[in-house]
Amino acid sequence: MSFFVIFMGAALVHNIILTQFLGICPFLGVSKKADQAIGMGAAVTFVIFLASLMAYCLNTYVLIPLNIEYLQTIAFILVIASLVQFVEMFLKKFSVGLYKSLGVFLPLITTNCAVLGTANNIVTKGFGLMETIIYSLGISIGFTLVMFVFATIRERLEIAPIARSFKGNPIALITAAIMALAFFGIGGLV
Repeated sequence: MSFFVIFMGAALVHNIILTQFLGICPFLGVSKKADQAIGMGAAVTFVIFLASLMAYCLNTYVLIPLNIEYLQTIAFILVIASLVQFVEMFLKKFSVGLYKSLGVFLPLITTNCAVLGTANNIVTKGFGLMETIIYSLGISIGFTLVMFVFATIRERLEIAPIARSFKGNPIALITAAIMALAFFGIGGLV
């Protein structure tokens, strides 16, 4: 497979949020402001990228040679939890504002199924090292892109004249559904 196809497929066609429905918690929880969405996207990008590389190496050089592939999920969760702790310590020290604005959603990256789903997809698809790098970057950029677009739409919806019964989560879910349909349409182009 070409690297471009892997990247575009991961970022747009098979977007982890809108087509695979993974990572919905931060998608709905941290997408009320664009700056928070970008911060969460950057944190998730860092974790997905490193967790994917570490999961690939762990699976290829430890689990498969020792014939203990059945421990993949547990091993991947431990890797992800360690990386999230690192990101949390980094943000607490160097970006206190972002750390406070992300609040409880930052530790929830540990249980974010998008991160674990990406690691599992890499193993399931049998990607090599370069494909793993391209795929994890595509997933990360697609995650951040969707978070940012959704957050900017939600910011505009806050000031839009919408019926009271649709304010807040109802209009957010309708918007997410329309975005999912739009990304579904991209599948026919690539």
